[in-house]
Amino acid sequence: ASPAGLFLPHRVTRMSNVSLHISNLLDKMTSTDKDFRFMATNDLMLELQSHSLQLDEDSERKVVLMLLHLLEDKNGEVQNLAVRCLAPLVSKVKEPQVETMVDTLCSNMTSDKEQLRDVSSIGLKTVIAELPLSPSGLSLTVGVCKKITSQLIGGKQEDVSVQLEALDILSDMLERLSGALVSFHSSLLSSLLPQLTSSRMAVRKRSILALGHLVPCCSPALFSQLTEHLLTELSKAPPTSMTRTYIQCLATISRQGGHRVGEHLEKLIPMVVKFVAVEDDELREYCFQAFEAFIRRCPKEMSPHIATVTQLCLKFMTFDPNYNYDDEEEEENSMDTEDGPDEESDEEYSDDDDLSWKVRRSSIRCLEVLVDARRDLLTSFYSSVCPALLARFKEREENVRADVFAAFSALLRQTRAASSRRGLGAGGEEEGEEPAVVMLKKQVSVIVKALHKQLKEKSIRSRQGCFSLLTDLSHTVPGALETHIPALIPGIVFSLTDRSTSSTMRIDALSFLHVLLLSHPPQAFQPHMQVLLPPVVACLEDSFYKITSEALLVAQQLVRVARPLSHAASPQVFPVTLKRLKATDIDQEVKERAISCMGHMVCHLGDHLGAELPGVLSIILERLKNEITRLTAVRTFTLISASPTKVDLSPVLQEALSVLASFLRKKQRSLKLSTLSCLTALLTHHAASIEPAALQPVLSELPALVDESDMHVSQVSVSLLTSMSRACSSSLAQISSSVLPGVFRLVHSPLLQGGALASILDFLQALVVSNTSNLGYSQLLKALTDPFHSSQSSLLHRQSYQSVARCVAALCSSCPSEAPATVAGLLQEVKNPGSPESARVLALLCLGELGRSSSLGGSKEVQGVILEAISSTNEEVKTAASCALGGVAVGGLKDYLPFLLKEISSQPRRQYLLLHSLKEVISACPASSLSPHVESIWTLLVQHCECEEEGTRNLVAECLGKLTLLNAEQLLPRLRQQLRTGDFLETLQDEDLNVRRVSLVMFNSAAHNKPSLIRGLLVSVLPHLYRETRIRKDLIREVEMGPFKHTVDDGLDVRKAAFECMYTLLDSCLDGLDVLHFLDHVEEGLRDHYDIRMLTFLMLARLASLSPAAVLQRLDRLIEPLRATCTTKVKAGSVKQEFEKQEELRRSAMRAVAALLAVPEVERSPVMADFANQIRTNADMASIYQSVQGGEGGAESMDLS
Repeated sequence: ASPAGLFLPHRVTRMSNVSLHISNLLDKMTSTDKDFRFMATNDLMLELQSHSLQLDEDSERKVVLMLLHLLEDKNGEVQNLAVRCLAPLVSKVKEPQVETMVDTLCSNMTSDKEQLRDVSSIGLKTVIAELPLSPSGLSLTVGVCKKITSQLIGGKQEDVSVQLEALDILSDMLERLSGALVSFHSSLLSSLLPQLTSSRMAVRKRSILALGHLVPCCSPALFSQLTEHLLTELSKAPPTSMTRTYIQCLATISRQGGHRVGEHLEKLIPMVVKFVAVEDDELREYCFQAFEAFIRRCPKEMSPHIATVTQLCLKFMTFDPNYNYDDEEEEENSMDTEDGPDEESDEEYSDDDDLSWKVRRSSIRCLEVLVDARRDLLTSFYSSVCPALLARFKEREENVRADVFAAFSALLRQTRAASSRRGLGAGGEEEGEEPAVVMLKKQVSVIVKALHKQLKEKSIRSRQGCFSLLTDLSHTVPGALETHIPALIPGIVFSLTDRSTSSTMRIDALSFLHVLLLSHPPQAFQPHMQVLLPPVVACLEDSFYKITSEALLVAQQLVRVARPLSHAASPQVFPVTLKRLKATDIDQEVKERAISCMGHMVCHLGDHLGAELPGVLSIILERLKNEITRLTAVRTFTLISASPTKVDLSPVLQEALSVLASFLRKKQRSLKLSTLSCLTALLTHHAASIEPAALQPVLSELPALVDESDMHVSQVSVSLLTSMSRACSSSLAQISSSVLPGVFRLVHSPLLQGGALASILDFLQALVVSNTSNLGYSQLLKALTDPFHSSQSSLLHRQSYQSVARCVAALCSSCPSEAPATVAGLLQEVKNPGSPESARVLALLCLGELGRSSSLGGSKEVQGVILEAISSTNEEVKTAASCALGGVAVGGLKDYLPFLLKEISSQPRRQYLLLHSLKEVISACPASSLSPHVESIWTLLVQHCECEEEGTRNLVAECLGKLTLLNAEQLLPRLRQQLRTGDFLETLQDEDLNVRRVSLVMFNSAAHNKPSLIRGLLVSVLPHLYRETRIRKDLIREVEMGPFKHTVDDGLDVRKAAFECMYTLLDSCLDGLDVLHFLDHVEEGLRDHYDIRMLTFLMLARLASLSPAAVLQRLDRLIEPLRATCTTKVKAGSVKQEFEKQEELRRSAMRAVAALLAVPEVERSPVMADFANQIRTNADMASIYQSVQGGEGGAESMDLS
């Protein structure tokens, strides 16, 4: 028998066993005993939920018929269970059985029995939710749609409940599978529009909901038909109740249809404005909801109407015809303490028929959306919207007041965003403060005056709104509340001590107090410590862990404030914190914050703790040994060891060092870094108490940490070694055989730069002066330079030459007596023709670094040797000599600069290298030293502006730019005169391609470094920028290379420069861009050259998060080029590089797709849903998608259709 045949009987047996089991269950379901029926149905549901269950055709049919029969069961519980079985059953049975289920459920919908109709409706919704996205599932959806639509048109029109259920089911279908029903959209619209005139409000509302789900996928013509229908009906001046329905429908389709409503706004806005004037509160509410939807979905198209909408919002946000606020203000003083009369008057005016609050709420929400959508109008909002919102802080309706606070918080958020963007603009202090922040600061006293009384109101929601708003204010303008703290403290204390206050309220009050303490100077709180401490201490003792946790954060800051008044704080806070610190059966967060709080207490008030201190330190040591709390304990030890109160750590120091050393071999990176910082702090402040032997365990762990695989850990490890060299040098006796080789490997690493290099320079300087045996100057110098004399020197990276040169200079600066002999040795190395190239290059770079720090100007020999090296035939030696000349010139400006300038003029063959030296001088010398020579340098550079060599011209340009920065006031006008066009905009239109490319590079640099300079120019620059993104066929030529023809695109470099500018503008000037116009050019780039496509994929991913609404508008046009990239295959005979490039392109495109899929509502696009389905079903694309997602969820997580 074949192997396959061997397993067949087992499978048959298993199937027959399942059939038998199911058959038994079905028999029990026909029992007269309802409990039997219930248990059998429950067992069937469990079977259906099991993934392994497989039904034969007969069993499928029987199960389906039985469950449909049970929907009519007399027992409600059995009915419910039968409905719950339908969902897992859909995926277990074949299409004909699903069709039977759908047919029966649809016909049940028209039954006379109300209960059966309800159950069948739920069943139908359940089945629709489970229909597969395969073609068969979609055809079933179409079938259901036909039946439901027919019931809407004909059927039991007189029975509203059938209609309502049918509308519900239709909404569900359209929401999930609207794309599959495109062919029905027209008939659905014809069925739904008449329902808007139904006499029943519920029918009208559900029809609106269904229309909302229809519009995202419908054709533009259908959307226009719907909009025109609504406009036509509204123009007939229908009854107010109908007008409400049409306006509500308009708001819903605007929310759901997004940008499509933009082209109809010119007709819609006047119509909605007209209905705002009608004396009907609910109609006005719907009108403002429509405005809100228009602004949210079409902020650009709404620009001409913003002023009108703003005026209406400002007018109706105060619309309260039944209440006189003026009387309240007059009586305010006399009624401050009398809660009773206030409550009565509130009741008197809170009439059930008064719906004016809905008008106020909707107009305020509309303002909030306006503030969020139009950051560019921020300063005008401060003059119009801000005062109006402040005036409404007195709003009597709690719900509306919460929206006033939310709208004001939106204003603060936008101010914060504008302020941080200005900070990123690198303009620094010259730019001054963001205008919006200046305007906000003027309003702070008004804000506090309006809020501080509300902080004592009974309404918890109001107080929470106040705290939230004040927190936002503190984040937006830190320190702004300093003078108002006396007014705010009573409100905070009230929320912390009021017995009726909820836990959430107390947490909010503590959270605000914490933000206040962090963002304001300590002295502002010192007068109030007596009032603040008792309620905070009471919260520390609270039984709810979240309150305790928040209170510990506040106590931590109060301890810092209390330092000058230490006698007051210590006795109150210390015992309670100690109790929390000792407790082991408390929440993890409380444990950590108790350790941290106690650490701050010891740090700031350690000298007042007396006999308690050793006990506290031993508890923190215990927490250090505990795996769960060790990281917090390490950070706390770091804080305590650096305390200005000089805390005596001797009782726990030896044991702590041993525990800390063991942490250095743990995998947890944050623990390693914190431990290294802690050890450095201990050595810096407590070296006298540390025995050298106690450091041996630490030293034995360091070699593994000094490695180029993690430069930051290496940097902190070397800083620890530096502290050891300075504080406890005797412990380093064994260092040469353990950690030092690792340090030298790091010096020779191509990755060494910045902070890590600086830490090694510090270490070598500390080590050479520590007089540690066998680690003198000559030994260190030899270890640094030996690799450059070996046969392996060719493997050394160019970066390591620079690093070693700086190390040699650092050693010399610490041992000045050794410098002359070192210089002589280096000169000998350069002059010696037998020296390897690597040794000569290093010697020259060392001379340059030594020359920077100490003048070698007196030595004619140095000058001669370097000049001779510049004339060498070896390129590496020449380049090194040019750097060396620049370096020694920095240290000896008077001796070398005139000579350097003379050489540049008289030696055209060496000009390029000598200009490199000059660039070095201009970059490194302070303005004061160079000022006497600026004129002569300028004259020389201008003479060489028109040199034939492009490389030389670029170098001259760099020198001119750096020189201009030294004296911008005088030199910048001269530089502009050299631009013969006189205007940057004209250079963007120059006939020469290279001029245009360099103009774009300069614009990109400005956009990146000083965006404030170009924001005002965007309107005139963007057309020229966008013009350069287009492929120009007249710049593409064919070059014959032997038997092959090769296409050359001379415009590619300019296009790349233009797209790079666009990418930079996304980060620095997004507000100044018309994103839709921008996307048109991104779309062109998606079909361009490899480099440009890589850039546009990145831009698309950024735009998906920055401007999702605009991306959704262009989605259908963007998908095709992405799909083309993801599905393109390289020709079989291509070289390896082609395969790699195509693979990288596909991965980059897939990252853009992943970013698009993260946009809410993206799945409503049929094109996107289709592409997502294609990715899911194509194994190759699914694996790429999964890999760019980092393997999290992968293609299985894309339920997108």
